[in-house]
Amino acid sequence: MTDQTPDPDARRPGASYDVVVLVEQPLSPTDVTNLVALHEGVDESVRYHVLLPVEDPAARVEGAIGSLGTGELLTTPPVLVDAEAAEELRHDVRERCDADVAAAVTALEATGAQALGLAVTGEPVDALVQRAREVDAREVIVLTRPHVVAELFHVDWTSRARRKLGVPVLHLLEHESFDEQAGDGEGISGF
Repeated sequence: MTDQTPDPDARRPGASYDVVVLVEQPLSPTDVTNLVALHEGVDESVRYHVLLPVEDPAARVEGAIGSLGTGELLTTPPVLVDAEAAEELRHDVRERCDADVAAAVTALEATGAQALGLAVTGEPVDALVQRAREVDAREVIVLTRPHVVAELFHVDWTSRARRKLGVPVLHLLEHESFDEQAGDGEGISGF
């Protein structure tokens, strides 16, 4: 009798090719086109798991205040929000995120793909890693705006996910076609 170690890449017949997609903003039509185009040649049924973080209104206010110059901060009155208004704002933000997740699922399904969506309330990379493990993801895609400083120091979502997962992690720029992302000789190299 021979000892056979199961092939970790072997999948059940009819199993789906699960792709977990962490997005920073709602998916645009270009984002949907790019995602589906990446998997046109996959023989298995592709299923996208779209994760969209719920925006934290408190962090947004802190970030805006933190970006003010020191002189401006000293002359700016503090922003006070009562608990009821803060809860209403959180509720509105959650509803908007849920609607954006539903729109992403609908847009992907309109292409013939299978899709599920989740609004993420905790740390986005932790949610990405957890979902990738739950569904035994074959690959992970992170769609964000450019974050040059975070990418430089490898603390961006993509770099953090690569350190935690054993699957390919692709970083794409949101709302840009593949040609736009390639640069076509523009930007810094265009000088």
